[in-house]
Formats: sequence, structure tokens, C-alpha cells
Amino acid sequence: MASQIPALPQSITPRTGSVFSDQSGFYALDSNVPGLSKLILSKLNMKDYGEYRAAVQEKPKGVTFRNYKEMFQKMEDTFKFCTGCNKIPEHLSEQQTLKRCVKCLNVYYCSKDCQRKDWPQHKKACTTLRLVAIDRLVEWLMFTGDLPFPTEKWSKSPDEVKSWNDWMPMQANLTAHLSTILSGTNMATLWKNAVRPQPNEADLRGSLWRIQSEFLSRVLTVGMAIRRFGLDPYAKPLTIHLAGASHNETMGARLTDYDELNNMFPKHQGIEIVMVGPEVVDGPIMRPPLVAFGPKERVYISAFKGLYHQFWEAVEEKKDAAKPDLVVGFHPGFHANPGLLEGWLPTLLLLRDFNIPSLFTMYSEMELKCSLEILLELEVHVRDSGPNPFTSQKPEQVQSCPNKAPVYCNSHFIRFQGLLPCEDLEGSVPTASSSSSSL
Repeated sequence: MASQIPALPQSITPRTGSVFSDQSGFYALDSNVPGLSKLILSKLNMKDYGEYRAAVQEKPKGVTFRNYKEMFQKMEDTFKFCTGCNKIPEHLSEQQTLKRCVKCLNVYYCSKDCQRKDWPQHKKACTTLRLVAIDRLVEWLMFTGDLPFPTEKWSKSPDEVKSWNDWMPMQANLTAHLSTILSGTNMATLWKNAVRPQPNEADLRGSLWRIQSEFLSRVLTVGMAIRRFGLDPYAKPLTIHLAGASHNETMGARLTDYDELNNMFPKHQGIEIVMVGPEVVDGPIMRPPLVAFGPKERVYISAFKGLYHQFWEAVEEKKDAAKPDLVVGFHPGFHANPGLLEGWLPTLLLLRDFNIPSLFTMYSEMELKCSLEILLELEVHVRDSGPNPFTSQKPEQVQSCPNKAPVYCNSHFIRFQGLLPCEDLEGSVPTASSSSSSL
């Protein structure tokens, strides 16, 4: 029988229409660059965090730009602060102006002295930050519909596709897809209005692939979890819950976003993806989960706005949805601070006590190690962990600390299920190297 799930403290319980994790992260920008959150709101023509969230939720309140050039300029302005001394424009003297690094076109400095002092750190990240700056603009094509581009039926079995190196050769039309986007109207519009020179064709092709890989990384990670737990989509329909789904996964989400699973498991019995999280964005996926499964050979996506244990109490316990065969969480972040851990605690205990196969991803090895320690303290049985062979290829910049080593979405994973066996309770914390197993 499951243990009692503790109630969330009032201080971190999400209210209707609020977000308990993203808001704290937004204002955390100020800890390194004082005033950065205010700068971002100002440049995006927003008066407060509520309008920022409304825009993310696709419910803008007067958040408009006169043209594309103004939009791209305002976006770039949100990155304008001195990387050397962390001053934002309004804190500079009249003689000071912010100038970009000519190599990466990503970071700014208020003086040659600041740039000189910062160079030992910046030179380690400069080349990667150049790619980040390109991706930041090309990512706009996700909203125009150019990305993600269509993928093809798999010519290999899922067991043979162990990494991107196995997946890429199956995409015979990859070059054609990239060429179509490169020569398209939206790409031309982007660089006509962007606030930086247009990169060469090779750089743009690389950027398109990196952004595509971030999109596919989530789907292929779900497929990896299905395989690692030995679930058989040909024997019966599968129900998969995405716990802690945020605006990153659901903003602009379409009903076809997980159709790569059709390529991975052709003629399957049916797969349902249920996105659950307080930051879920309204859209076509916002529909009730299935009670009895629908058509075969299709992926059905539904969503629920709320914490996972709230979804369980409101839907699962009333038998208004099928029980999950698998739960996946992308970057839960419960290692970051006590408030987030408290928010995730009921979910982690629920997954443990109901013995639900689960797989969570992390941004870095450091996050992986911290998360492993927390799961061991909760006596969760970790089955394996380590680098994700389907990690995103797109580097992520910490906006307020650009010289930090970039991270990559879904770069690491932890696979766990049930309660730690009694004989292991006195054991050591599992590590990525000792608990990983090959695909």
C-alpha cells in the first residue's frame, strides 16, 4: 500500500494561474545581474511578470511589436549587460556604451578594460556562444512552422538505433529538408530583420539541425525509456505520463509532436502521452486523457494543468484515465532548492510507492549526482543512470552568466522504479559510472 503523501506547504503550493518554479527562476537572474529581470520586461514591452507569463501562455495583454525588426532588436536587448561588471545600460555612465564581442556576437562589454579582464573566462565559451547566438534567432522558425521538419520511417529496429549516429543515416531526405528551409521565405525574413550579420550556409544548416535535435530529443528519450523498461507497444497500448511538463514542452505543442514514436514502433497498439504540469500551455493538446484506448498505430496527446500528485488524485484515483505504464520527467530540477524539492516530494513518493517505471532527465552531470543523492535518501530504487545517447545537440546559455559552461537538454538520465531493496538501504549513493548500462 502506498504511504501517505504529505500536503504541500502553502508557501510553494501553486495558486490558480500561477507558476511556482518558473517565477523564482526568472527573478533569480537578478542575483548575478541586478536589474536584469526588469530590463527583460522593459524590452519586451511588459510591465510585470504576470504579462511575461501571459505571453508565454499565448495570452498576450498588449504585448506587441510594430514589425519584425523591432521584435528581434528587443529580444537582443534583453541580453545587453556588461559581462565583465554585470552593469545593465541604465547603470552605465554617459561615456559608456555596450559593445559586442566581435567573435561570438553574443556578450557585451562596457569598456575594453572589462573585456580584457573577462577574456580568460570568455575565451573558453566564445566559440560555443557564437552558435548559441545563431540558434537564438533561428529558433524563431519553430513558431513559423518551418521547424521541426518531417522525419522518415525507420529502416532499423529500435534495438539497433542506440544513438544519434544510428538515427541520422535513416534520414535520407535530411539534406533536402534543410535546403528547403534555408531557401524559404521565413529564413529570408529572419535575416532581413535580425540585428546581426547572416551566418554562412554551413552555420545555418548546423543551427537548424541543433534545434531539430532538441525537439526530437524528448521523443527519442521516451522511446529509450520504453525499451529500457522492456515495455512492449506491440503487445498492448501504452500510457505514458510526462510529469512536470512545462511551457518548454507545451508552448506551441501540436497533436503530432510525438509521431516519431510511430516511426520507432510501426504498427504499435496505440500510445498515449499525457502532459502534466502547472506550467502546461493551453492549446490543442489541452484535452482529457483517454479512459479506454483509441485507434491503433497512433499517438494521442492530452494534458492536465497541475502538479502530478494533483492529477493523480483528481483523475487517476477516480478512474477517469488509464494507469501509466511509464512516467517521464524532463529536467524536474528538484535538486535546485528546498522549495522545488518540496513541490516534487509528493510525486516522487507516489512514483516510488506505486512502483511506476520512471525516467527523469537532467542538464548536467552535476545535476545528475545531486538528483541521485536525493532519490537514495527517499529510498527509491535507481535501476541505471548516465549520459543520454539522445541528448539535444543545442547548447544552452545561462543568460545572466554567459561564460558558464553550456548545458544540453536531456544530457543525462536516471531510470528508477519502486522502493530500494532492504539489503541496499545501507549502501552507497549510486553513480552514473557504476549504475549505467549500455543500450
